[in-house]
Amino acid sequence: MQLPLDLPALTSVLTVSQLNQRVRETLDAQLGEFWVVGEISNFRVPPSGHFYFSLKDERSQIGAVMFRSANQLLPYRPEDGMQVIVRGRIGLYEVRGALQLYVEAMEPRGLGSLQLAFEQLKKRLAAEGLFAAGRKRPLPFLPRAVGIVTALTGAAIHDLLVVLRARQPGVRIVVRPVRVQGKEAPGDIVQALTEISRIAEVDVLIVGRGGGSLEDLWAFNDERVARAIAGARVPVVSAVGHEIDVTIADLVADRRAPTPTAAAAMVVPDRRDLHAWLARMANGLHAGVQRQIMRQRERLGGQARHLRDPRQVLRALQLRVDELSERAMRGAMSRLRLARQQLRGGAERLQALSPLAVLERGYSIARRADTAAVVRDAASLQTGDRLRLTFARGTAAVRVDDPRIHEPDDG
Repeated sequence: MQLPLDLPALTSVLTVSQLNQRVRETLDAQLGEFWVVGEISNFRVPPSGHFYFSLKDERSQIGAVMFRSANQLLPYRPEDGMQVIVRGRIGLYEVRGALQLYVEAMEPRGLGSLQLAFEQLKKRLAAEGLFAAGRKRPLPFLPRAVGIVTALTGAAIHDLLVVLRARQPGVRIVVRPVRVQGKEAPGDIVQALTEISRIAEVDVLIVGRGGGSLEDLWAFNDERVARAIAGARVPVVSAVGHEIDVTIADLVADRRAPTPTAAAAMVVPDRRDLHAWLARMANGLHAGVQRQIMRQRERLGGQARHLRDPRQVLRALQLRVDELSERAMRGAMSRLRLARQQLRGGAERLQALSPLAVLERGYSIARRADTAAVVRDAASLQTGDRLRLTFARGTAAVRVDDPRIHEPDDG
């Protein structure tokens, strides 16, 4: 390649890649690491898990990336509009020749990172309904066994055991030791909750520890612990820290105790209170039974005063039965006489209408011999017709010799 005659002679000619590389090396050497404050915008997370965003103020902005190896240590999740202070270095993305801020650490501005993570998780779980009163389960009145998930060292386990044994010496106590502080504590607590829930006799769980700073209590603000408490087979009482300490575990648990001592008092009744309660119930039951007996006695006495001698009642009933029997007999006889009279009258009327009675008076009935039809008119007869005459006593066969029609006399 030949240079134009008017260009100054150069010792070397750089490619674009070489130029970008020199710029990147110069920036690394001159600036090194530094802290930058700004507002996050255009935040996105691709499948790689890296954080890509812009960091801006009122006048300028710069692209930034926080690789997964660094961002997985954050207890909170960055959001658009969040004011942060980041530590990183400036570099040149050689492929595009663009300046880019490589972030190694990030802190929210104004609100601590742990407090911000707490508020974010609290908001998300509340939206899912994990804090709702409707899903909280009541504690059993007298559990067969109490499960405890806490550390074996410290005052918490001592207070729990002392109070439980003082209130209910016979209750079974199952302790699952766990780490309650540090990076490994959340996973340990989740495993313990799962294991102890499998014990059939355990009817209630206490999970917690003594007081401390927000960092000390952070294991109980872990999302895994919160979901393990919500998914436990039995009701869970959270006893984390002191009364002023509130953790995510406290909000998710079925009951929150301000201290481990209060948690122990919640899950089992005091035997002395039980004895006193049983005595009151026995006295009340006895008095109630006595009152019921007295009321029944008074009622029975009142009924006895109004109760007649059953022999008198029986005699009165016998007299009534005799009276009714006589009345029924008289009525039946009267109806029988009336029926006889009606029958006799009907028979007489029938006798008067009977054709036999007419025959007794000398009349006869003429019927045709072939059809047995009654002959009512002589005009229907012809000489030679055969008839059968019926008399009051007997019949006779005759032949018609001279049928004549007699007109009635005019008088």
